[in-house]
Amino acid sequence: MRNRTSSASSRMSLMFGKARTCNIVTVPEHEPSECNIVILGAMGSGKSALTVKFLTKRFISEYDPNLDTYSTEEVVDQQPVLVKVMDTADQDGPVNCERYLSWANAFIVVYSIDNRTSFEACQQYLETVTLYSKGLQPEAPVILLGNKVDMERYRQVSKADGVAMALRFSCLFFEVSACLDFLSVQHVFHEAIREVRRETERSIRPLFISEDKSAISLSSAPPLTACYKELPTPATAKLVTVKSSRAQSKRRAPTLTLLKGFKIF
Repeated sequence: MRNRTSSASSRMSLMFGKARTCNIVTVPEHEPSECNIVILGAMGSGKSALTVKFLTKRFISEYDPNLDTYSTEEVVDQQPVLVKVMDTADQDGPVNCERYLSWANAFIVVYSIDNRTSFEACQQYLETVTLYSKGLQPEAPVILLGNKVDMERYRQVSKADGVAMALRFSCLFFEVSACLDFLSVQHVFHEAIREVRRETERSIRPLFISEDKSAISLSSAPPLTACYKELPTPATAKLVTVKSSRAQSKRRAPTLTLLKGFKIF
């Protein structure tokens, strides 16, 4: 009698009267991609509170003001990602931020809505990071974030001021509170990750040129028209999108134009 052998990696099944071997294959899990996010802003704007809220879902009012990097694994749009957050403590403002510009994939510039000085400091941070990111491929997305909407009665920075600065620097805009809704804070970080992915896709996307055109002119593209909706009450801290619209060309040209839009939450 013939000896028959079996292994744990295969099994026999009868199909249509014939014996077939079904191999069990183990598919390795994909390693999560990485996204480095730097939190910038004046002292006391709530950078550490936002970082801890995102990492632990808790609000803690006092921190050791040191430069620290934290990491957590998130799932954004069904894709795993290892998020590294650098919580900065620059007492000299944006003067020293160049030391971690090359590390970041995205920047979140934070101010407190009840502190006009912290908002004015954001302009210097935004000028520094946007100038740096323009030379990158892909570009590093930037988010302007108004914190402490729970302090509405002491507001010194209007929503319109935040919108205007975000439009000026072509960045996303949010208003949240580190001591209120966790989902609003989480959405800010997840949107930063999404923007990093979009910029990466743009940088590797091939540029197709039609047969009758030897080159694509980006300078002839119509200007962007910005629009936004009124932001909600601070009690809910909902997120509102500011998008950009483009005038449609009367002639359908077989070209691909890549332009960055605005979204404000």
